[in-house]
Amino acid sequence: EMQEYQKVAELGLFTPTSLPGVKRVSAKDVVELLGQGAVVVDTRTEKEYRAKRIRGAVWAAYGEKSLKDVAFNPEQDDFKALETLDRSKALIFSCNGAECWKSYKAAKVAADKGFRNVYWMRGGLPEWDANRRGLKQAASWFSRAQQPHASVNTVSTPV
Repeated sequence: EMQEYQKVAELGLFTPTSLPGVKRVSAKDVVELLGQGAVVVDTRTEKEYRAKRIRGAVWAAYGEKSLKDVAFNPEQDDFKALETLDRSKALIFSCNGAECWKSYKAAKVAADKGFRNVYWMRGGLPEWDANRRGLKQAASWFSRAQQPHASVNTVSTPV
């Protein structure tokens, strides 16, 4: 699994630093937004989601087949999971960092479909993990080995 991620990272296909119509946020911003009721939307694979995620994150099953490019064709991808999200909440799309296009694409499609409070954490879980020492007040937001969706047992990672 890590080898696959390493291969993608080595391609150097980084996401843009901004996304029109979507506010890019940092891990620190995410802590504040979570405190205000926002929801993290994890666009990684189910296996990655089950292994480790931000507490309370929802998994949005997403089939990516389009190019890793700002001019991607959303018709090639499967964004059905977006319809299950609560449009009344601020939604923070996240994945595996700046090399991962899934959160970029999902956030763009959500904004294009009329979702109003769309945020994008470009640094994703790697940024979250790298900053958690500085985010001690948010210790309760870290989670490992949860089951997806409702009725989960939560185990917090130490801060």
